[in-house]
Order: sequence, then C-alpha cells, then structure tokens
Amino acid sequence: MEQPQPQPQLLHFCDSKHPLLFDLNYLKSGYTCCGCQESIYGPFYYCIETLECQGQNYRVHHKSCAEVPLGLHHPLHPIHPLILFDEKTHYPEEEEEHKQKTKCQLCNESRQQYTYRCYRCDFNLHATCASLPPTIESQVHHHPLTPFWKWMSFTCDLCAKEVKGIPNHCDLCSYCVHNTCASLPHTLKVEYHRHPLHLTHSSLEVELHQSDSRFCQRCAQKVNTNSGFYYCSRCNFVAHLDCAADYRYREDINLLGLKELENEDSEPDQSVDSAAYKVKNIKEREDGTEIATEIQHFSHEHDLKLSDDEVLNNEKCDGCVQAIFPPFYSCVNCRFFLHESCAKLPRKKRHPLHQHLLILFFNLPYTFSCYACQRDCSGFAYKCRTCWFNLDVPCSLISDILTHPGHEHPLLLSSIASEHNCSCCDSKISPIFRCTTCEFALDFKCATLPQTTRYKQHEHPFNLCYTAEDDSGEYYCDICEDERDPKHWFYYCADCSYPAHTTCILGENPNLK
Repeated sequence: MEQPQPQPQLLHFCDSKHPLLFDLNYLKSGYTCCGCQESIYGPFYYCIETLECQGQNYRVHHKSCAEVPLGLHHPLHPIHPLILFDEKTHYPEEEEEHKQKTKCQLCNESRQQYTYRCYRCDFNLHATCASLPPTIESQVHHHPLTPFWKWMSFTCDLCAKEVKGIPNHCDLCSYCVHNTCASLPHTLKVEYHRHPLHLTHSSLEVELHQSDSRFCQRCAQKVNTNSGFYYCSRCNFVAHLDCAADYRYREDINLLGLKELENEDSEPDQSVDSAAYKVKNIKEREDGTEIATEIQHFSHEHDLKLSDDEVLNNEKCDGCVQAIFPPFYSCVNCRFFLHESCAKLPRKKRHPLHQHLLILFFNLPYTFSCYACQRDCSGFAYKCRTCWFNLDVPCSLISDILTHPGHEHPLLLSSIASEHNCSCCDSKISPIFRCTTCEFALDFKCATLPQTTRYKQHEHPFNLCYTAEDDSGEYYCDICEDERDPKHWFYYCADCSYPAHTTCILGENPNLK
C-alpha cells in the first residue's frame, strides 16, 4: 500500500518557527492573503500552528505571494538590491511618519502588504507592484499592454468600472484596463452551463436579442452590454465578467467533452420526439382539438384511460406527487394516476441547472433528493447518468425565466450563492429566482407549490394565496393555530374562510407519496 505523500512545506521569512504547508484544494472561505491583503480563492499556503494559537488569525498566502524571492534587483531602482519585509511588522499603520516612509514608489500608496525596500535610499516597492512585467500579453486585447507605473483612479475600458490601481495601457489604440480585467481568459466554462463562454467587449460584436435589457444569467442583475461581458452565442447566455470568472463556479474546459457537445448540438433536440406514451384512442374536444382518451405509458404495465371526474380520496399523481385534478390518466385497478401534463413528459430533456442530458426514471426503489428544491421525493425523476444529479417533475418544468402569478415581474434563475432569502418563506437556499426589477426572490420550494390542492377530508380545494386575506393585522393558521407571517404565502379555502400554512396543508414531505 502506497504511503500518502507529505504536503510540500515552505519556511517563510515572516514566521521562521512555523513552516507553511501547501494545499492544492481551492480555499472558498474568503480568507485574506497575508502577503497582498486580497481574498484567496484557489490553492494556498497555510500555517496550521498559527490557527491553533491565534484562533481566527489564520496565516494564509496565495501560492505566488508565499513564494516571492527574499531579494531582487528591479529596473526602477537598479543601483541597489531590494530586500523583502512585512510592512505590518516593521512599520505600524497608525504611525503617520512610518506610513510616509513606506510608500511604494510605483503606486504611491502605503498598504499593509509585503514590500521590497532599499534601506540606503528609503526606496519601497510593493511585492505586487514589483511582479508586474514590462509588457503584458493579455487575452482581452489583441495588442501587448504596458503597465503605466503609477497608482491612479481611472475607468477600465473593459468592465467600465471606476477603479483604483495601475492601468495597463495599449500604446497603439489607447485601450486601458486594470489588472483584474487584464488577467481574464478569452474563453471559460462555468458550472451548469454546457457550452464555453466567450469574452465579448460590447453588444456590437454579437447579435443580442433585446440587448437593451439583458440580465446576467448567473446573478440575475442587469448587464451593461456596452462594456465587456461573457456570452454564449448558442444559448444567448450572458454573464457579468466577475460572475463568470469567479473561481468558485468555474469548470475546466474539456476539449473532448466540447467535441461531444458539438456532435450533440448538431442533432435534433432530444427533448422532442422522445414521447413517453403511445396513443390507443383519440376523441375530439369541443374546441376542435384532439386528445388521447387511452394511452400506453412507459411507466405502467396497463393502459391508462383519460378521466374528467373529480377524485374524492385526495389521490396524488404518481409522476409529480401533487394532488390529482382533472383531466388525468389512470389505471383504476392499480390506483395509478398521472396528470395529463405528466403523461406527456419527454423521456429525455435538458435543464438550465445541469450541463448533461437528463433521463426520466420511474418506480425508483428509493427516495431521492431533488437538487433544486432539496426535498425528498418518490415520484418520477429526471436523473443524470454521468453524475449524481436529480430533479423532481415540478422543478424540471421550470426554465431559467419564470413568470409566476405571485409576482408582477419576470424572475430570472440565479445559480450562484445569493444574499437574498426567499420572499415567500424566508429560507435561504440556492438556486433561487431573483426579480430583475425589485428585491423579490423565490426559491424552488415555493416556486413549485401547487396553485390548487386538497387537505385530508376537507370538502373544498385550497388555493395558494400571496397576500394576507384581510387587514386585521392578526393572522393564524386554522390547522396548527399558530401565528402566520403575513408576508409568507399560504393556502386558503374561500368557501370556509380557512387559512393555513403551506406546510400544514401539504405536510413536511409533500413530494413523498
């Protein structure tokens, strides 16, 4: 049996007693690098002894910051070598004279980060400034970029933001970007989206639909299409530069996988012509349209017949596990029920929450957890054969743009972590739908609540309500008799003036039959 390889260690100048350990895993907790004072998202060096001794003072470094040389010669100060030191240790920030003494001669700032210093000349150069190359070959511009060796405020020509830093300037066309934008890749891949995204400098480069009101399909906020953004021409997918470039949501580009995607895209849509049933009998409706009155469905051994009758025993659909209302298909002998819409579900489909093709499964021998609503489910499931991804039927029917009767504005699917709680239940789970106009947010649990449902032996159906039933100021659930939050959605029987929590009506596990 092979012995595990020891972690690489580095004896660092800032702490000679404790070596730094290298970790290849991506650090996602937002720690700040001791060397440059910027957030760390990626492989890092850390000192485990410092964590034990000082609690939250977790001494962590970017790999590049931990491995900077202890001394160097720089063209800005060729007469003497420069020695690395830690500004926080040698010159406390509160001492103004020391702040002036430790200003970087390149950016003219005194910042608490590793700095190279010539003690003879009082010459200082931040380690980050010293690492800037004379010219930059950037993927965001077709000419080399030259750092303008001065710290200043300026407008980045790519992201159109007012930034403070060292501009990277093109001498041929006066193009100017800050360091973050200069380091962006031309092509990248984000989780959930199946195609690569390409850096686009403005909407003039591509044919955007409704380019005057485009929203980022990562965070659901408006995108300024007059400046840079990432774009997928196949799907008309748009994302902010920083949303797409965030390492927490990036994926490696697999060239073989991209070739397979191209082959799939050249074929007809697999969600079409993959019907789950065969028609046995047809009748004509009053409006002249035809409907199948008897079908052979892949999920059941017997033929299913169409019914327009009310179900009195609070039966649930075997597909979506929601209350059955006509019209529906059923096998009376087996007590098997399918909504008309569930009977027509395609055997294969794609969904914006996942990059792989999803296959419709039935009669699973176990319950599964839906990725979108995070509920335990027992009905039909759309599953990925490549990875552990499951969607229940109600969540699979929602696309990336949602128009819901509970809100007046369109809602856009946001697949990245959000600071917003669901406006209808106050829970905080991702993914979530966000309003492009106001602060309204809706999670999949609430987005898939049935508009009409039944409760035990109550004679009337309950309708989903979005605002308080009156202006009394006191609202209670008639089932559990606890107080209701007037901002939360609830079920209401208008015939009996009977309000109730959604969980009291549907139960704690509404997706289990």
